[in-house]
Amino acid sequence: MEDPQPVSASGGTMLNILCCMCGIPIAPNPSNTCASCLATQSDVTRGISTEATLHQCRGCQRWHKEAGKWIGCDLESRELMALCLSNVSGLKTGKKSSGDKIRLVDAGWVWTEPHSMRLKVRLTVQREVQSGTILQQSMVVVFIVRNQQCIECQAEFRQGSWKSLVQVRQRVGHKRTFLYLEQLILKHGAHRGCLSIETFRDGMDFYFPDKGKAARFISFLEDVVPIKVKSSKKLIGTDDKSNVSNFKYTNLVEICPLCKDDLLFLPKKLARNLGNISRCVLVKNISNVIHLVDPLTGQTATMNPESFWRDPIRPIITAARSRFTRYVVLGKEPAVLQQNASKKTATKRQKNKLALVTLAKEDDLGANDVQFQETSFVGYLCKSGDVVTGYDMTEAQLVDDDAEEIRAAGNLPDVILLRKLYGGVATGEANAAKMRAFQLQRLDVEVAESMKARVSKKDKDADDMDEEDFLREVEADREMRKNMNLYKSKALVSKSNAEDKDATMQDDNVEEDDDEDDQQVKLDELLDGLVLDSGPDQGDNMATMGEDDDDIPWEMQQGIPEGEKAAKDGIAYVGRDEAREIKDKEAAVPAGKVFGQEFMNKEFKFI
Repeated sequence: MEDPQPVSASGGTMLNILCCMCGIPIAPNPSNTCASCLATQSDVTRGISTEATLHQCRGCQRWHKEAGKWIGCDLESRELMALCLSNVSGLKTGKKSSGDKIRLVDAGWVWTEPHSMRLKVRLTVQREVQSGTILQQSMVVVFIVRNQQCIECQAEFRQGSWKSLVQVRQRVGHKRTFLYLEQLILKHGAHRGCLSIETFRDGMDFYFPDKGKAARFISFLEDVVPIKVKSSKKLIGTDDKSNVSNFKYTNLVEICPLCKDDLLFLPKKLARNLGNISRCVLVKNISNVIHLVDPLTGQTATMNPESFWRDPIRPIITAARSRFTRYVVLGKEPAVLQQNASKKTATKRQKNKLALVTLAKEDDLGANDVQFQETSFVGYLCKSGDVVTGYDMTEAQLVDDDAEEIRAAGNLPDVILLRKLYGGVATGEANAAKMRAFQLQRLDVEVAESMKARVSKKDKDADDMDEEDFLREVEADREMRKNMNLYKSKALVSKSNAEDKDATMQDDNVEEDDDEDDQQVKLDELLDGLVLDSGPDQGDNMATMGEDDDDIPWEMQQGIPEGEKAAKDGIAYVGRDEAREIKDKEAAVPAGKVFGQEFMNKEFKFI
């Protein structure tokens, strides 16, 4: 195809000349060569490096950017592509020293051999080789991935490298609150950036590399539990010449000692301020405020942490397995409140949940005929034959003198129900814990050195008992489960499809018989994917990559299917079969004149 005849300044038509190489007629130019011959003789990609090095941290899987900065990028992602392009020399400036213009047109990923520690990017660039002549050429740039620890991961292996310590404590005799706090931390990822975690009998220590990450963690704790904070700092070193000092910060976070199912006896003034609620109340839940409930009428109230810390309240009965009594439900009737002790009228919702329950102690069945009739806010969950747990107020020893006087006057109930028991726990099966339908994820914590020396079998049994009591609370409280991630247990996953169908039919029949039980764990609340016996975590596999895991593909270790992430981000991807046929550097081809002129007139700035 011949080029159009050029027009001279005087308005006449200039004569064409012949290309010095192929002999076709062309417009005169300084090289007297056509665009096709220029493409065969010119290298558009000169000055652009074909190989570069990237550094990745084995521990946190982040990539080194510049000046000690590390960023997290997925394979084949847009962010990793930008990082790769920024490490290619020859693309960072819009103009070369010779005055030639160059611009990046396209960039795409090329499949690489698994576990090769290589990344390949196919670049398409354009360059103006002479006035009005634009050439385009494609090339492949290989990035070698090297392992290098980031600053945070280096600090994990050094003793005393932490800068800020958060000590979380609760002065109670059990660890159920910390088990719940642990689930909240896991769900929201609040422990990210923490160097290490140590556990004690009455709390946990969180070590952070800087003060800012510790402050964010304390802010998270303020949103989920009622706390008060005390801070201090210790001078480690100082430079008098530059007036720079090095401090270590310690933050003591004390959690409110009230726990779920604790029985409180409120002062008169506080009870009036909380909506004239009854003085004898249960702690329903603990969040950033304390949720209280009247066990007889179902009236609820919330207590601010400031009110508690200003005048702390001691529970008259602390929730512990030794204080619980198991009862068997013999029957229930709708409760009709003649006069609500907490307020003048009960709401419709409270009336629907109240029930008059007939109970008998599980240990007294067959021994005597002692029965109890009490109104309970969990009565709507009960039916004949169910097993519930509660406080036996007739034999309980109360720590408050006013509460003892009111009980002596007969103004306290004989039984206060707490919750209904489900599954094998209710029937007393020996393997009830193993057959539970859900399981929980745990934090990777270290036992403090002071605890290792004096740990005993009694302490281990106490920890196991606290964990079992916490799982029973989770099993009977839907509101608590909303703040946690529950996973299907191994016993549930191992069931056959036929058994699952039968269990589903049985569950449907139970719901038809009693559709008011909204606290039981449903299958749609459980998540898949937690495997406790699968060995090290994904990060640990990457830490040993290239040493013992050479047979595991790099894409599988990263958990990203080939080409899926690139397609999602709109980046071209060359598959396995096509990658073997791609040349490292293709021949240059001429670009369209109009497109090239408009393209090169734009000011290019590499990002």
